Amino acid sequence: MTEKNRFGRLLCILIIAWTTCAALYRLPDEVLGLPVKKVDLLSDIRIRPEDPRMDSLLFTPLETIPSVPDSAYLHHADSILLVKRDSLYHALLAEMETDTAHLRIRDFSPGHTGLRRFFTSLNHIETLNRPVRIAFLGDSFIEGDIIVADFRAMMQTHFGGHGVGFVPVTSNVAQYRPTIRQQSAGWKTHSILSDRQYEKYALSGLSFDTEDGEASISFRTTDNYPGLEEASSLKFIYSGNSHAEVRLICNGAKDTIRDVLPSTDSIRQYEMQGHFTDGRLRFRNAEDLQALGIALEDPAGVVVDNFSLRSNTGIVWANLHENTCRAWNEIRPYDLIIIQYGLNVTSGDQYDYKWYAENMKKAVKRLRTCFPESDMLLLGVSDRSHYHNGAYKTMPSVVALWNAQYKIAEQTGIPFWSIFHAMGGENSMVRYVKNRWAGKDYTHLSFRGGRQIAAALFDTLMLEKKLYDEVEKILD
Repeated sequence: MTEKNRFGRLLCILIIAWTTCAALYRLPDEVLGLPVKKVDLLSDIRIRPEDPRMDSLLFTPLETIPSVPDSAYLHHADSILLVKRDSLYHALLAEMETDTAHLRIRDFSPGHTGLRRFFTSLNHIETLNRPVRIAFLGDSFIEGDIIVADFRAMMQTHFGGHGVGFVPVTSNVAQYRPTIRQQSAGWKTHSILSDRQYEKYALSGLSFDTEDGEASISFRTTDNYPGLEEASSLKFIYSGNSHAEVRLICNGAKDTIRDVLPSTDSIRQYEMQGHFTDGRLRFRNAEDLQALGIALEDPAGVVVDNFSLRSNTGIVWANLHENTCRAWNEIRPYDLIIIQYGLNVTSGDQYDYKWYAENMKKAVKRLRTCFPESDMLLLGVSDRSHYHNGAYKTMPSVVALWNAQYKIAEQTGIPFWSIFHAMGGENSMVRYVKNRWAGKDYTHLSFRGGRQIAAALFDTLMLEKKLYDEVEKILD
């Protein structure tokens, strides 16, 4: 009796086994929050790209940073004075004998003048006749006022001021934001990330039209952070209108204001003064009203505006409309613009970020053009972990992106500060998750973690200001 040929069955089994192994290799690092170890039959012979070295994430020693960068960024005529300022800065820093050099701001501007306007405004805050304003640009890392809420509270406690600052008409996290309670109805949202009509947008990256000519915005202040309980100024900021009517009911319905919004085809604000703790703005006959948001603040002290926009990499700012930004700058001039991006860029085995660096340099230069009186501070990316070989570790792409961001600051001549090092450096995200300072996505901070970064940023800025003040005193 002839034996059956079983080759077909064997081939079928091999195909099934190969398909299963290939599928197991393609598994994500986590499934339902549980770490997964991938199956890789070729792990012993697979050639992987070389990871960027963690020790490449070391700052250039201060003395090697050029005192006078490329002439494209040289806005001061007296180069001798700049060299003198630079030498004084290093001498004073050496006298401090600080062991936190890795947390220092690296100022690539000539003569360490990158934060001069900001520090000068703080030193003259009582006679400035306006608040010192800070714009905090970022992605989901600062969404809901994470980091910014504590940073704002520290600045206002130290220098004065009240209020949450600018708040868009609505956002993805409006109901979760602890610094203001907010509800909106009747609005259609436009985003700079999906709508390329750049002339619509200022730094919030959002614009809002009424859906049927009627809409509303409700707000209530909170006491979750110092300085937020009330504000003496309420501003409605909009960019287009012909005949909309506004009615404001505020402070427990004790006060009511009815008015017709001034017409405009550019950015302007409608301001109300008093003591505001809650309110509802209702709009009628507003078919062509284009709104941006409201602002709660004081006319003095410090105001910090949070311009978080989920999924934003930052490079979109290279397309900002100059006239729109100048109009915004007329009503909300900023002394400092803090730039935080990166989480939406880091991924997997991506190690080459030259493309990102080139586009972000364009974005920084555009921000400079649109806000010529503002200082800028670029924040280096935070730590982020992935599950690799049985443990959570810093993603190598974080290292590569950090180095690209450092070069962006160096080549555009602006100050740079590292969130990565402020967190503790390599694998610090693991500690943050363990302490409940970050979520189990090993990417985003909790509010407790945000408080750690805010305190480090505030302390670093105050140390930098102390050095600046000492240099100025000696030069006087």
